[in-house]
Amino acid sequence: MVVVAFQGELGAFSEAAARAYFGNGIDLSPSATFREVFLKVSNGEADRGVIPIENSLAGSVHENYDLLLEHNLHIVGEVKLRIVHHLVANKGVALPDVRRVFSHPQALAQCQEFLRGLSGVTPVPVYDTAGAAKELKASGMLDAAAISSAQAAMDYELEILASGIESNHQNFTRFLIVALDPDAGSGRPGNKKVSVAFALRHAPGTLFKSIGVFALRDIDLLKIESRPIPGTPWQYLFYLDFAGDVEEPRVGKALDHLGELTSFLRVLGCYPIGDTIDSATPFARERAGQDSER
Repeated sequence: MVVVAFQGELGAFSEAAARAYFGNGIDLSPSATFREVFLKVSNGEADRGVIPIENSLAGSVHENYDLLLEHNLHIVGEVKLRIVHHLVANKGVALPDVRRVFSHPQALAQCQEFLRGLSGVTPVPVYDTAGAAKELKASGMLDAAAISSAQAAMDYELEILASGIESNHQNFTRFLIVALDPDAGSGRPGNKKVSVAFALRHAPGTLFKSIGVFALRDIDLLKIESRPIPGTPWQYLFYLDFAGDVEEPRVGKALDHLGELTSFLRVLGCYPIGDTIDSATPFARERAGQDSER
């Protein structure tokens, strides 16, 4: 059985992404931090890792871009999850009773219009949406609520006070699947994309030329992101996603051309473009023995 590591408690959106990608026949490995996810996959404790890389409202998860370069893992897949937030509370709590709302800072920010409409309520940031639900249940608080997934509400036997409370319903998170084996995602259907990281040599027009190697070959660029290089002020690494397969001759030529312009180039992965899944509906609860640990 495939062991899949993700950041957060059971019921986190990252678990939903893992379920959406792999189905229910997996062994889950909840992790406290993103770094722990990478370490588990690197040392063989987990077969795959699931990490969020960007949100359509909040932008990129920069820590995970940095971790991709720190570890010798490969991107082997992706899945996009529509994020639906719910206000959940212990049984017997009504909306007027709520004085504090716990959740991850991004979830609180994504629901700020709803929270502003609640009188006398203080948002309280915590490390994880599902963790907020878990702690709320354990505390038994009757004057507090959490923002979490519907799955977390079901897992921790909480009542949903309000659904779809995100300010913008076009709220999607893209998750990457990482593995030690670059071919771990092979065999899945769909058009492919390639993710690379590179640093440019210092010369006039190098950034323009680096983008041009793809335009010359009619290769569609999907995303570009820059990150500072630690210890070298005002120098940057670029992360680039483009449509194609490294087995295609034109892609190979584009990468060779890019290599001539760069001081560093690494292919992070070649993998099928992911599907978009809705997180509003809880999934089946077959956890390969983990249910008995609750």
